[in-house]
Amino acid sequence: MTDIAIVDYGMGNLRSVSKALEHVAPDASIVITGDPEVVRKANRVVVPGQGAMPDCLRELDARGLREAVLDAAINKPFLGICIGLQMLFESSEEGNVKGLGIVSGKVLRFPPTAMVDADGQKLKVPHMGWNQVHQAIDHPLWEGIPNDARFYFVHSYYVETTSPEPAAAYSLYPFAFTCAVAKDNIFAVQFHPEKSHEAGLTLLRNFVQWEPASRADSQARM
Repeated sequence: MTDIAIVDYGMGNLRSVSKALEHVAPDASIVITGDPEVVRKANRVVVPGQGAMPDCLRELDARGLREAVLDAAINKPFLGICIGLQMLFESSEEGNVKGLGIVSGKVLRFPPTAMVDADGQKLKVPHMGWNQVHQAIDHPLWEGIPNDARFYFVHSYYVETTSPEPAAAYSLYPFAFTCAVAKDNIFAVQFHPEKSHEAGLTLLRNFVQWEPASRADSQARM
């Protein structure tokens, strides 16, 4: 049985994610896989990703991984990273594509007219580099991570939730945008924990130890 499956759909910094997880969970069975059956049988699933949203979703479908990812998002601890966060939403301005629709909201491009700092200096897009992450809720994945800790970002688009409940953290660039969401057994982040030194490793360690109630379990109790 695979402990952690890192979903390989041809997009993303898979090896760095795998090495970071191996560092925090040296005894775990961790695989990078494009096999839907391996994803379905894994105890935990991580969906990283870099690149354009339309390409990511196309590759997810081309490799037969969509249903396995949806199943993981319902039934087991699930961590989305970068595009792995964005694809959970209903739609994206990038290519005007539909997402997986697991989280209500949309993915927007940083608007050029708003990209000016307090001194009137133009800000670059993509938003690239270290930025503070302001925790909006208590969550097991924030355990041991100081509020306002710095994480590493690389993105031109950001997520906007329909309601405030899923938002687990926000960052400023220059306005506040949601950079982490939490919903049932899902935790997903815009930043890259695998590139974020001790804070990122702590988040990954917390994910490996996290035992959430799945959405399916919650529905069964209702």
